[in-house]
Amino acid sequence: MRLRTLPLSLSGIVLGIFLAIADYEVKPLSIVFLVLTAVLLQILANLSNELGDVLKGTDNALRQGPSYGLNSGELTIAEMKKLVVVFAGLCFVSGLFMIGNSAFGSLWSLEGICFMMLLVVAIISAMRYTLGRSPYGYRALGDIYVLAFFGFATVDGGYFLCAGELPGFKMLLPAAAIGLFSVGVLNINNIRDMKTDAATRTTVAILLGPTWARIYQTILILGGWACALIYCSLRLTDIWNYLFVVTAPLFVIHLYMAWTRQDKALDPALPILVMSSFFFAVLMGIGFIQYLF
Repeated sequence: MRLRTLPLSLSGIVLGIFLAIADYEVKPLSIVFLVLTAVLLQILANLSNELGDVLKGTDNALRQGPSYGLNSGELTIAEMKKLVVVFAGLCFVSGLFMIGNSAFGSLWSLEGICFMMLLVVAIISAMRYTLGRSPYGYRALGDIYVLAFFGFATVDGGYFLCAGELPGFKMLLPAAAIGLFSVGVLNINNIRDMKTDAATRTTVAILLGPTWARIYQTILILGGWACALIYCSLRLTDIWNYLFVVTAPLFVIHLYMAWTRQDKALDPALPILVMSSFFFAVLMGIGFIQYLF
């Protein structure tokens, strides 16, 4: 299930929830099902990703990343397909409870129907990254989907589910910050696997080449920080709003590794960015609700 990626799926949700708590009274069950649905969707994406890569021959003995269930022989393809179906169902059920316990509290309201449609799109998108005849992860479109779902859908969607409304366009900034960091996680993964991916798929990293892919990685990280700092400057209520700046050294370490390592040696840079993004989101959120402690 690639557990080391799960904090990334929680980053946007946690930030959206904390920012909503700073403005409104939030139902506890909203938080529970938001977190659960985000985790289930991430697991579904991870399982589908592994299945699709194995079916297309991308995951093989030359792969630079860790070995998982199919490559290790612990699961068969048939078993993995069943697991994907099970988690797709769990995502849908959890998502319905999430919407039913939202601020608008009804599956059949306009908001509820819109979020049910978004839920179905999210489930399909989680599966179609590497599965299907024309998976978007094989056509250098993964970055766009990650920005949309890990950024805007999680932060702004999470906020809206908790609060029932969005406080203007400025909420796009923290969503963009987490989205850009999440694209960075995908990009560093693709930089690591450039040599083995080239035969079967096209990624942004492959299109850019080793040097420009690292420049792109740097732009993603700096862009995320810029969005967060601008948002805090627009909304500033307390110096605690900038609590997240203490995570800066972790991002510096990540970028240093991105520029000085390659192939399998790049693998540790991925969990560092995942955890950096998670701590960034948590501390940014706490910075706006520290009055509760």
